[in-house]
Parts: sequence; structure tokens; C-alpha cells
Amino acid sequence: MLDPSSLYELTPGADELMAGSRPVLIVQLEGFIDAGQAGRLFTEHLLEHTEHQVLAEFDHDQLHDYRSRRPMMDYDGNRWSSLETPRLRLHRMIDAQDEPFLLLTGPEPDVQWERVAAAVIGLIDTFDVRLVVSLTGIPGAVPHTRPVALNAHSTDPELVREEQAWFGKAEVQASFSAMLEFRLGEQGRTAMGFEAFVPHYLAQAAFPQATLTLGQRIAQTTGLVVPLGPLEEAAASNMAEIVEEVAGSSEAQEMVGQLEQQYDTLRADRGGIGFPPPSSEDLASVPSADEIGAAFERFLAEREDPEDDGQAADGTGTGTADGTGAEGGTGSSEDATGEAEDGAGEDDDTAGPSDGASNGPSDQ
Repeated sequence: MLDPSSLYELTPGADELMAGSRPVLIVQLEGFIDAGQAGRLFTEHLLEHTEHQVLAEFDHDQLHDYRSRRPMMDYDGNRWSSLETPRLRLHRMIDAQDEPFLLLTGPEPDVQWERVAAAVIGLIDTFDVRLVVSLTGIPGAVPHTRPVALNAHSTDPELVREEQAWFGKAEVQASFSAMLEFRLGEQGRTAMGFEAFVPHYLAQAAFPQATLTLGQRIAQTTGLVVPLGPLEEAAASNMAEIVEEVAGSSEAQEMVGQLEQQYDTLRADRGGIGFPPPSSEDLASVPSADEIGAAFERFLAEREDPEDDGQAADGTGTGTADGTGAEGGTGSSEDATGEAEDGAGEDDDTAGPSDGASNGPSDQ
């Protein structure tokens, strides 16, 4: 393996800036499934509302497949006016109580995963990171009218001892974040990840409710004080829009009602604790992803996506009407999530607490 440290350049004085802080490292990379843009919105929120500076930048020209994920350019009249270059950066962030933490964000590497993982672990050592946390959104057959559920996993069983186990054993395609967590676990280091379940009929659009839930859980787990007010406002506004649009379709109301009934029945059957995957009998009356997708086809068409056709700035997708999508992801033991040429994953089945399949998380 080539020297991992040659993949990035440290900002002068970076180690002194973090000396003695033993920070948390949050990892959120684009390129696999991120339903509802849950992880991406959280990263953008932190960078907008939190003091930050770049500590290290990776030489992404060594890591990016430009033909698979083509960067976006602006054309203005008779000239090219801008190029959005992929950037993988490690930021120093400051929370509301002046506590420093780290954020690794940018496109998921296309190549040299082991070398990048070794480089990140080297940075973890340099800055004496105490905990690594990754996050993303995954599509699930859950209604938007119920609280957002989270799946959690960790290299330390004690950190997830109280968490609901959503999935059994499964073989899934890897994301870089999942592989990094695995490598950290092999070395006895502490890492964990959260996936927020996003209604699969909304996976293509921004769903800040999932982002807010991720932010709340990260704050609870790490002790960081991050500004959640703007996310609360965005979630409330988004929910009002969804409610208004669903009210205009009797078919959509019926579909959501079936999901609500299933959700509530399962919680009641289990004493209101958690929301485990249902049995095959529970699933008998649940509409398929295709049925829900058809019912919400016009609904989704009217919800403007920040990037046309679900394409992010780095060429990754953000989802499809049936809940499969881009950035971060799930698979199943029978039908693992696949990656399309642009780096997005696709899956015939929808992952989540209410599909009951042997789907499993692969990222964040």
C-alpha cells in the first residue's frame, strides 16, 4: 500500500488546534443511499450554522472516477463559467458550548478504499478522536405521520445495548463508511452509525424530519450541543406541505392509512416498545412499494427536488419514487443493494422496519 498520509494535506497548525480535546468525528459521505437527503442535510446544516475551518483536504483527484460521477459545470452564454470540483475534507467544528469536534464530508471515494481508511485512521490518531459516528437515511415502508425510527450499530456492543435490533443477518454491498467502521472495530476502536428510516414514497425528496432525528440522537450520544432550531422549523414546514398534498389525494390517504395501521398494530403488539420487523402475516395487507409509488407519482412530481432528476452536484442520485436511491444504503440477503454507473444504489425491495425482509444497513 502506498503511504496513506500522502493522500491528504494538513492545514498548518492543525494538530495544535485540536490538542487535548479528544473530539468526536462525524462521517457523512455522498455516493450511496441517503434517503430523504437525511445525512446530507445534516452536514449542510452544520456547515451553515456552526463555526468551522478545514483541517485536512484529500487529493480527491486520486480517488474520484470522473466518468462514473461527472462533476457539474455551468455554461454561461458562450463560455464555461464554473466547475464544481469534488472535495473530501476534514473540518474542525465548534459546538454551541465551544466544544471542538470533527466532520469528514464529501464524495465517497471510488477507489483506494483501504488506503483512504488507513489515512482516516491516521487522522483519528493525530487528533486523538474518541468516537467516530456516521449517519444516513434509508428508505422504509413507514408512514410520514409517525416518529422517525433509527437503526443503530457499533463496534462496542454496550453503546447499542438498549437499541432496537431492526435487522438479522444479511449480506449487503459495502459503503466506505461501513467499511471504515468495520476496520475501526478490528483495531478495537469505538465507532457507531445511525440510519434514519424515511418513508420510501418520500425518499426522493428532502425529508428534514429524518435529519432532525439524526441530529437529536447524535447530540444525545456524543454530548455535542448543535443548533437544532432551524431543523425543527424545516421539519414543521415540510410536514405541513406533505399533509396538504396528501389531503388532495384519496388514494394517497388510503395508502398512508394502511401503513399507519400496520405501524400502530405492531407497536401495540409489542407493548409500544420499539418497532421490530413484522411477521409475514403482518405484511399481508401492506401495499407494495410499486403500489405506493403509483399512488404518490403525482405527489412526488410536484415536490421539487433540489437537483433535477435526483442528481446531486457530484452526479450521485438522491432516490427514486419507489424509495430506492442514492447515498448510503441497504441490501438484503437475497437481493443486495446495487450500485449504478453513477455510484447510486438500487434495490427492488425497500429496507426498513415495516417490510420484514432480511434487509440490512450498509451505511451511512
